[in-house]
Amino acid sequence: MSTTPVLIARSKLGVATRSGDINAVRSARRDLAAANLEQYIERVVSDAPPLTSDQRDRIAALLGGGA
Repeated sequence: MSTTPVLIARSKLGVATRSGDINAVRSARRDLAAANLEQYIERVVSDAPPLTSDQRDRIAALLGGGA
């Protein structure tokens, strides 16, 4: 079985949850969300035609919180 960033992040969330450390849980949830986003973006970009420079800039602004 392949170990993907999503599976690693999910495992770390489970460990953090069992530890009871709320800061570790928050961090692990953030990391899992990032891994899921990365996986989704990779899948969508690989199936889509190339984006224009303006499209890439708008998407980057969303990811940077500057929507």
